[in-house]
Amino acid sequence: MKQTLFVTGTDTDAGKTIVSCGLLARAKLDGLTTAAIKPIASGCEQTDEGLRNSDALALQAAVTMTLPYEQINPVALEPAIAPHIALQESQRRVSAEQLAGYCRGVMMKGADFTLIEGAGGWRVPLSPREMYSSVPKKLEVPVILVVGMKLGCINHAVLTAEAIFKDGLKLAGWVANRAEADMSRFEENLTALKGLMPAPCLGVVPHLDEPTPENVASYLTLPKF
Repeated sequence: MKQTLFVTGTDTDAGKTIVSCGLLARAKLDGLTTAAIKPIASGCEQTDEGLRNSDALALQAAVTMTLPYEQINPVALEPAIAPHIALQESQRRVSAEQLAGYCRGVMMKGADFTLIEGAGGWRVPLSPREMYSSVPKKLEVPVILVVGMKLGCINHAVLTAEAIFKDGLKLAGWVANRAEADMSRFEENLTALKGLMPAPCLGVVPHLDEPTPENVASYLTLPKF
């Protein structure tokens, strides 16, 4: 059964890319073909090949399918700021339907396991009229939530889960990512999350000195449908 999932986070720097690459590596280890897309990315660098984003490059390296960079990251923005502000400053307009269309193009490649990585958290604006969360709504795909383990994460995680359900989407699971090595009361917060979150925990990723996809994969399981 082919799966497509949307990966969001409780906040910026929650660890979406680290976990996404880990999930792709887990799927590869399980014998699945994989594809991924980060439809819009800010914080890109100018290269001889054009604008490039480190998160999108990591996804490109992690998938089993050969996909051109422009298909993995069709909307590349140079400033490392919120996407809607970067779009405004560059006088560009991008709709949720356009981004969903880019995603459908990758989904049509037919990989067994396809990930769509969001930007920031669930309620990131694309414009004054649209949120990024409209993209997975249009695609009707399940969501994986990456919880950046730090002070305040319980509130952020529970509110994000509520918003995902309010939008009519399935929360396929969540991943606890230890973004801060010295988080106080880590185990107590993790226990609380496991009791409060309305979806299975797909893994607990510790703070790793070398968070390679293969290392992260060892702490993860794929969602079951």
